[in-house]
Amino acid sequence: MQAIGFDNNKYLRMQSEKIRERISQFGGKLYLEFGGKLFDDYHASRVLPGFAPDSKVRMLMEMRDEAEIIIAISADDIERSKRRGDLGITYDDDTLRLIDAFQGCGLYVGSVVITHYRGQTAAEKFQCRLEALGIRVYRHYIIPDYPSDIARIVSDDGFGRNDYIETTRSLIVVTAPGPGSGKMATCLSQLYHEHKRGVRAGYAKFETFPIWNLPLRHPVNLAYEAATVDLDDVNMIDPFHLEAYGVTTVNYNRDVEIFPVLNAMFQRIYGSSPYKSPTDMGVNMAGYCISDDDVCCAAAKQEILRRYYATACAQLRGLCAPVETQRQELLLNQLGLTADDRPVVGAALKRAEETGAPAVAIEMPDGTIITGKTSSLLGASSACLLNALKYLGGIPKDVTLISPDIIEPIQHLKVEHLGNHNPRLHTDEVLVALSICAASDPTAEIAMQQLAKLAHCEAHSSVILSHVDENVFKKLEVNITFEPHFQTKKLFHR
Repeated sequence: MQAIGFDNNKYLRMQSEKIRERISQFGGKLYLEFGGKLFDDYHASRVLPGFAPDSKVRMLMEMRDEAEIIIAISADDIERSKRRGDLGITYDDDTLRLIDAFQGCGLYVGSVVITHYRGQTAAEKFQCRLEALGIRVYRHYIIPDYPSDIARIVSDDGFGRNDYIETTRSLIVVTAPGPGSGKMATCLSQLYHEHKRGVRAGYAKFETFPIWNLPLRHPVNLAYEAATVDLDDVNMIDPFHLEAYGVTTVNYNRDVEIFPVLNAMFQRIYGSSPYKSPTDMGVNMAGYCISDDDVCCAAAKQEILRRYYATACAQLRGLCAPVETQRQELLLNQLGLTADDRPVVGAALKRAEETGAPAVAIEMPDGTIITGKTSSLLGASSACLLNALKYLGGIPKDVTLISPDIIEPIQHLKVEHLGNHNPRLHTDEVLVALSICAASDPTAEIAMQQLAKLAHCEAHSSVILSHVDENVFKKLEVNITFEPHFQTKKLFHR
């Protein structure tokens, strides 16, 4: 069983109380910029064991009568068909997914705002598509010299050109498919328009990481840096908070750099600023809900190692610059982490060396490491998966869960009819075959019953896995990493 280091129920209670407190601070209307993922924050759940991936949404559901959602999407991202790296779908499709997800759990989606609009054809088509579905759409425009020209930004030629987004609730949650979508600018634009209409509204920011009341070099905060090397984010002491209160807090460089500009905007809109620091703007209570710091530190260190391997593989694929891998290495060095701190790495590499072929290792909940080798019938991932299920179910190693009589016809189908060059069964094919066997074989049924126990297990492959195998491990919630090596010397890899 996974060790728990975070009190999720306490978090839900404290977080909703803090947001309600901030709403009342501004007279009953708050624009809340929501950073990070709402439905599937698996990074948070990995570094804060006990944190539910949908915690943020569950918290909002407790406030559903007070909340409405605005989804911001950049016209530039629509034009470029920008995709979410984790889901592989475009930002415009993800916007539709988010609307469905919010409405599916009873949350009100008031509108979509297309930001950075300057007549992009793809953005106009997307607006028409949304409006045909009955969704209100607004446009926010490019403001020259944003965010430096405060006088222009906070004027009728700046925010004043943007559509005023009509809202009806006290808590306006502004979220987006990904970073750079214009969430903060949307909130500030609304403050300007609300003020012109005689409505006093406030702004706050909800980011889980970095956790402001943890030390700067706490592994959980360093894990956030590891997760955002592509954004060039760096954790730092909030100098404004230190100067105002004499208290050390942690924020990240972009919020610290933009704060003087935000402060000036608040002063121009309201005549004074409600905040003395970027930390003041936040409402994150996650740091108060860590129940076992040692557990969270250990989990965060594993996440940093996983991020290093992911970045190294991305570099090999040409998906990121070498500097990103170098940043990951610096983070490893700060904590003195090596591959030895991830036991499955050494086990996989040793098995690969012994067999002269790719190998996979997975660490069981009790710490036992199970390996799998490449054979004529099964890939290393499939073999490791079956071996792990045997171990968890108390099934002897020499028991055959799937008969070669079942595997071989599948191989024939793959090669002779479906055009595959590799006859070995991938993990998805093995699980389908195992489920068929389970219908008549009690032992196979026992093996199938163990699948849920694989959640949160650590695994490593001696080579980069196929997308199919990687995806199956993710669906089983196995934390899989790979050596930055391809199995073959081919130039093209899927």
